[in-house]
Amino acid sequence: MLKLLAGNVAVVTGASSGIGRAIALTFAQEGARVVLADIVNEPLEGGETTLDLILRSGGEAFFQRVDVGQWEQVDNLIGAAVARYGRLDIMVNNAAISSATGLLETTEAQWEDVMRVNLTGIFHGCKRAIQQMIHQEPRDEVRGRIINLGSQQGIVTCPGETPYGVSKAGAIYITRQIAADYAKHLIVCNSISPGKIVTGRPGVGQDPALVENARHRTPWPRLGRPQDIANAAVFLGSNRATYITGANLVVDGGWLAG
Repeated sequence: MLKLLAGNVAVVTGASSGIGRAIALTFAQEGARVVLADIVNEPLEGGETTLDLILRSGGEAFFQRVDVGQWEQVDNLIGAAVARYGRLDIMVNNAAISSATGLLETTEAQWEDVMRVNLTGIFHGCKRAIQQMIHQEPRDEVRGRIINLGSQQGIVTCPGETPYGVSKAGAIYITRQIAADYAKHLIVCNSISPGKIVTGRPGVGQDPALVENARHRTPWPRLGRPQDIANAAVFLGSNRATYITGANLVVDGGWLAG
């Protein structure tokens, strides 16, 4: 059975843990050669690294330490991917952080940190990917695909997450702008907005009160898993989604429908 991403070259930021880890692993299972980018190689959940899991299963990948808020490092990342594999087919801008603060509790440093990683990081990833993609020969009518990670918190409000929510709203907007501006160049750009995803990462996301609120708000009888987002990313990264561009695919178990 032909794999959906066979022969594709994909870069995934924030690939060591959580949603990025699931995307990278699933891309590899679907035949992509995956470039793993993160500030650390070790998963926050513990266990084997994403790179080790891919290589052990017979996939092809390499890891590069990258701070997406630094243009030079993103530039080097895409350069390394193209130097090894010859092109870039899919760019997944997933790396993100949160300050877990509301407006009055947010310091200027916290605001700048979240925006630098979550929004400037997406700007860097999109710009550098398009610089490469725009000169490539098309495959199945497409020169390249960009997938940005938004969030339902970029669509509806969430108390205590002001910088994060603003950054994710920006991720959804830049997706639409890029889709409109670069469709004529055969570049596809979409975003995925997860609802509550249980990743196993320590921190505020494991707060029992927040988890219970998410269970109450989500119509589907379970919370999301990283694999749910990875499945959506495979679809958007494949030639089954060629005429879908500028879309924000919400994967939230029906939260926004309630």
